[in-house]
Amino acid sequence: MDERDVYMAKEKMQSVMNKLPVGLILIIAAILLFFLFLSPWVQIGAGERGVVLNFGAVQENVLGEGLHFRIPVMQKVAIMDVKVQKAVTDAASASSDLQDVTSSVALNYHVIPDKANVVYQTLGVYFKERIIDPAIQEVMKAVSARYSAEELITKRPAVSAEMQETLSKRLLPHNIAVDAFSIVSFSFSKVFTEAIESKQTAEQLALKAKRDLERIKIEAEQKVAAARAEAESLRLQRANISPDLIELRKIEANLKAIEKWNGILPQVTGGGAVPFIGVGDIQKR
Repeated sequence: MDERDVYMAKEKMQSVMNKLPVGLILIIAAILLFFLFLSPWVQIGAGERGVVLNFGAVQENVLGEGLHFRIPVMQKVAIMDVKVQKAVTDAASASSDLQDVTSSVALNYHVIPDKANVVYQTLGVYFKERIIDPAIQEVMKAVSARYSAEELITKRPAVSAEMQETLSKRLLPHNIAVDAFSIVSFSFSKVFTEAIESKQTAEQLALKAKRDLERIKIEAEQKVAAARAEAESLRLQRANISPDLIELRKIEANLKAIEKWNGILPQVTGGGAVPFIGVGDIQKR
């Protein structure tokens, strides 16, 4: 459509408007403005549900995502969020051995979409403060009382699973589903924390002492084995020694001394005789 067509359409519209009475035009405009002011439609966004109210009374039908029409004045639509939401709550409780426990937990939950009208009717839109937070507090106290302070640390996955199961059973009658539950942190009194640290230190020292004792035993066994081997070697050597072997060793020693002699006799001797190495031994043979 070019500029000429636009101009012609505009001229036709003006001519039609000029033919209509001014009063009728004003009435039509008033009706349109009133219609727009009443907003006879409602848009439900992603992850939301619409609760229909007829003069304030909650209806059974729940509006899904998209555009919906309503009867002006008579009907109103309340928007309920059914997406997964997160609640982080701090809770104080006591363990089975009467230790004070302060914990921080995170709960992921959502309103059951088909029951959004029931939740709106019974709990309203501020159900977290009314239902979820008190439920977490009570469940934390109930479950923590079944475990000792040490077990709350060593059996943390089991404690978390039990808390999630208990919360699910407690919130499901209110049409709130639990998606996930996790224990963010556990904290205990200063005295108990110091006792745990002392116990861990003692266990580490005991383990080190045990390892040192095992090392000492192994070293002692090695020394005993070495001593036994050496003693056995000496025994075997003594068993193989005979008079002939002793005589042979003497001859070998004399021969080595002769090989080292340079042929020069000593100038001064104690008795005036010239020594000759091993002569007596050789004559004996």
